[in-house]
Amino acid sequence: MAPVARRLADRFHVLEPFQRGVSSTVAEHVADLHELLEGRCAPAQPVLVGHSWGAMLALAYAAAHPQAIARLVLIGCGTFDKDARARFEAVVAARMTPETRASLERLAHDIRDPGDRLRAHRRLLDRIYCHAPLPMADEVEPPESDAKSKETWLDMLRLQEAGVYPAAFRAIEAPVLMLHGTYDPHPGAMIRDCLRQYMPQIEYRELQRCGHDPWRERFASDEFFAALRAWL
Repeated sequence: MAPVARRLADRFHVLEPFQRGVSSTVAEHVADLHELLEGRCAPAQPVLVGHSWGAMLALAYAAAHPQAIARLVLIGCGTFDKDARARFEAVVAARMTPETRASLERLAHDIRDPGDRLRAHRRLLDRIYCHAPLPMADEVEPPESDAKSKETWLDMLRLQEAGVYPAAFRAIEAPVLMLHGTYDPHPGAMIRDCLRQYMPQIEYRELQRCGHDPWRERFASDEFFAALRAWL
């Protein structure tokens, strides 16, 4: 999200933190985020702008601390029900060429450094997640991979299966904007319909010829930033 933070920093005060690698549960990430916002933003109410897993975390945070935020922006939000997740997995499988699959399987053998392996993994997935990506030579990568990310995702799935999410999102009263690319393998309309049962105030905007990272997309970047700035 560093490129997004830089583009917004000419007009807004932006915090773009990395998640702590020692946190493994959704509750721990929510607590970390709350500590940060209490220390850096209070008594002001910030806008949370979350991408992918970050959008899911923003929702979990807003459900736990509904009075702490002014509004939410969900970019390429992840799934909260089995049907949407099945659709996502089907799209990814359909776009996965034999060459890409073989390259992904070789990564662990070919690249020893975890950070380098994570970056190579991301580049390979660009073929599945991106429509027409722009070069991002100045993009900042996290200094190391988050070894706890798999544990966090399993905890999110457990909470969904237990019925905690998305039901907890009923507590969110703040305005919510969902920005989603039509080429994103995450099924935007299905995710929107699931969330809208608990947050009827959600606004949804689809970006044409756009994948999972709208700010990187040749045909959607300008529209994405215009919509985001207007909402902020």
